[in-house]
Amino acid sequence: MSGYIHSLHSMRLVICLALIFVIPLAAFPDEPGVAVHLDISKAGPRKVETETERRIAADYRLAWDNLAQALASGTSAPLDALFVGPAREWLQQSVSSQQRSGLSTRYSNQRHQVRAIFYSPEGDVIELQDTAEYQTQIMDGQKQIHDERRTHNFVVLMTPAADRWVIRQLFEVPQL
Repeated sequence: MSGYIHSLHSMRLVICLALIFVIPLAAFPDEPGVAVHLDISKAGPRKVETETERRIAADYRLAWDNLAQALASGTSAPLDALFVGPAREWLQQSVSSQQRSGLSTRYSNQRHQVRAIFYSPEGDVIELQDTAEYQTQIMDGQKQIHDERRTHNFVVLMTPAADRWVIRQLFEVPQL
């Protein structure tokens, strides 16, 4: 009988562990986040300092993560911290359009190959070219109506803010 009770306790432990670890993973399948590789070798005329390079890469990654959250949730609040000016206005319009239509967009498996091509002498603007590859799913409620993996090309202008770099311009171009 004691073996049976021990086996029952072991089974309960396995079930509890499954509830704690496996189910939360199933709720967010295959969601590795945003990968950004930043190449500063062609930036100029000013040299990009190591700490600036790290900050730009981290803020750019977070900006794309926030963009994905805004489009998936239908709220522009995630855009507030890292998008300003024309980029913020364009993305706000995209979120508002989705809200009116009842659709949402999910971006996943994002891979960004980013090249810095201009860094102003004053250090107040950096121009980036991003070759981004990601999965896009268009949802109508819980129903997926479109799914594709595609490469997109973006030209980006980032400027420093109080404690981070923000995206001021973000526009897609046919090729870089």
